[in-house]
Amino acid sequence: MTADLPGAGEQVLLAGLGNPGPRYAGNRHNVGFMVLDELAARVGGKFKAHKAGADVLEGRLAGRRVVLVKPRSFMNLSGGPVSGTAKFYKIDPSSIVVVHDELDVDFGAIKLKLGGGDNGHNGLRSITKSLGTRDYFRVRFGIGRPPGRMDPADFVLKDFSTVERKELPFEVDRCADAVEELVGKGLTAAQNTFHAQ
Repeated sequence: MTADLPGAGEQVLLAGLGNPGPRYAGNRHNVGFMVLDELAARVGGKFKAHKAGADVLEGRLAGRRVVLVKPRSFMNLSGGPVSGTAKFYKIDPSSIVVVHDELDVDFGAIKLKLGGGDNGHNGLRSITKSLGTRDYFRVRFGIGRPPGRMDPADFVLKDFSTVERKELPFEVDRCADAVEELVGKGLTAAQNTFHAQ
């Protein structure tokens, strides 16, 4: 297995982060769920409740076996459902891709990386703690910084702006493309395609 490709030759776990329930559905913090819903449409199937505390869908993406996961817990407790699902399917952390919102990236920009810190993101902090490693792939969907003196914690729990909502379906679709390229061609290829945009 090359470090560049998530779990070469085995299945890959794709986890999207968000908060459960209709109250949070349009929040910036829920963009990971939005991208997973788009990936589920591409895989062709419906999420089903799993005993690990997540909604799960098995299928194929970019010619690989994938397990799509949306934790049913709140964002800051994402680690339990993600690690529980990974253990159930015997998926190593090096074969896990987490899709999440990122404050330090402009709205709609997509950045991919392997490992690194959590940058104050409670979902990532929880996953790193539960997995016992930072060495999993991240697909970061830029949501930009809050305006003025707004607390970032409030900003992420607000819905996208009217202007952003017009662009959102295209950006979510593009982020799903980035995940697909990462799974099929590896990190360097996906970075070369999406970091340049």
